[in-house]
Amino acid sequence: MGDWIRPHRIIMSVEKKIRGGSLIARALRDKGIENVFTLSGGFCNPALEGFMECQVSVINCPHEQIAGHLADGHTRITRKPSVCLVGPEGFANAVPSMMEAWGERSPIIFITGSSTLKRQGSGGFKEIDDVSIAAPLTKYSASITDGNRIREFVDKAYKIATNGYPGAVHLSVPVDIMFSSYNEDTGLQERPFRQSVMPLAKAWPDPNQLQKIQDLCLNAEKPILIGGHGVWWSKNEKGLEKVGDELNIPIFNIPYHQKLLGEEANAYMGLADIHQYPPSKFALHESDLVLMVGGRLDNQMNFGNPPLFPDTTKLICINGSHEEIEFNRAADILLLSDPEPFFNALLDLKKNGKWKLSKNWFELNKLKRKEWVETSLNELEKETSEAKLKGEKIHPLQLSLDVQEVMGEDDWLVIDGGNTHFWSEIAINIAGWKGKKLGGILHPGTFSMLGVGVSFAISAKNTNPNSNVILISGDGAFLSGGLSVEAAFQENKPIIVVVDNNGGLDCISQQQERLFESGKHFATDFRDIPFHTMFEGLGGYGELVTKREELIPALKRAIKSGKTACINVKAKGVISPIVLATTNKRDKASIE
Repeated sequence: MGDWIRPHRIIMSVEKKIRGGSLIARALRDKGIENVFTLSGGFCNPALEGFMECQVSVINCPHEQIAGHLADGHTRITRKPSVCLVGPEGFANAVPSMMEAWGERSPIIFITGSSTLKRQGSGGFKEIDDVSIAAPLTKYSASITDGNRIREFVDKAYKIATNGYPGAVHLSVPVDIMFSSYNEDTGLQERPFRQSVMPLAKAWPDPNQLQKIQDLCLNAEKPILIGGHGVWWSKNEKGLEKVGDELNIPIFNIPYHQKLLGEEANAYMGLADIHQYPPSKFALHESDLVLMVGGRLDNQMNFGNPPLFPDTTKLICINGSHEEIEFNRAADILLLSDPEPFFNALLDLKKNGKWKLSKNWFELNKLKRKEWVETSLNELEKETSEAKLKGEKIHPLQLSLDVQEVMGEDDWLVIDGGNTHFWSEIAINIAGWKGKKLGGILHPGTFSMLGVGVSFAISAKNTNPNSNVILISGDGAFLSGGLSVEAAFQENKPIIVVVDNNGGLDCISQQQERLFESGKHFATDFRDIPFHTMFEGLGGYGELVTKREELIPALKRAIKSGKTACINVKAKGVISPIVLATTNKRDKASIE
């Protein structure tokens, strides 16, 4: 018998396997994602396990629309992408928040657990064509078709969301890919080998086109500057303010968008909206040059046409992406440029001793703002005095001004509603002129979507835990999204909700009364809803306010309570200037 030879023992290392959902979580963590908002569901469990392992913050919400709005609010404040993670039927619920984010170009990453890829198109469990539905509301919508390409899809979605004109993206993850196992290093063998956040690609101005604009600026006697989305997302609001201050150019903000400057800023005049801020009509009509940076000539800007922009003024649009430029073809001159180099180019004119514009035009616009504030306050004081004598309810403009009286410079104000929103915008401008400084302001965007206020307020508290956050919400707006307040209780993020309670959809009622032949309104009234006791039942603080003099003491008690609170204010229904304009065919300059 031959010698027995003992075989060598071969030891092989086994690559650790993880589920597709965990691979998605790791890919997003590598992109710097720190916050995920969801309504936990079976389709999403592998991703939730992955986020738990990656120690990424996850907030569970009472509804998928709320998850989307929280992601939107968080992203608007931090200017960092966040994730909304929902299941197939949850995707349908999240669509409204996707639309709101699309209007504000908020770079949220929507992740949808979807029906099995293997049987796609065969009526799988909860099958929905989420990719097609999301496509017109996002910059990019795709289904992950191969688990080995998960990192590739995440990388592409992130870069599309954040580069150029930012915006939401959507990835659909079939359930078989979500639950299947893959090697930990799947996707790391191909470029880009580095999966962390890369510097953003930015547009630089064409020198010849820039020179042409600089020459026009040097010859202008009455220039104004309107800032929009692009300034905010490129983080160039300080440059905007510096241009206004050093070059004596009045600055305006596009309506329905994140405030670029504090209302108390010296160069800031108000919204470029002739109804909510009438002095902007004077500025636009008297100007000889309008520089709109990071904005779009859409319906809010009357598509660049008269009477909002008179034909006697030169209209120049500066945008950081081709996507924006396409909206602005009505401009006299277009410049593809990130806001920062454009602002620096304007400031260089002064450094080089070329800028000669006096302060006269700037001071005239300041005077117009001062006169408007004084007239508005005089009219309000008269109305408020008469209301007290007659025992009438508080005016919504007075309500918003009084709310700001109790707020400090680090506190956040959120507004939501129809007339409530519009009157609060006016109040914010007035209070800013008087020196009121706030930590930040949030409000509905382009679509004026009701019900975002509570979610945005929670987002503000989540990112500013040491600040008071007060939401002024119409009663209709609160009914649209108020249940999201449960997230404030669940996550221990106390906010204060002031309900402007006028007993119905007052904005719509007033339009009906001017439109209907009968002069009446229809299907817009609410019953007397005790919003304050609803908060008490949830474990919060609540008070009913029926007189103006009760409001500020009630707010102070609510703040002192340290709880999520509701001040239910019985307020007067008063038509706002912008709603009046929508019902008057002779005055529709910016809202066609």
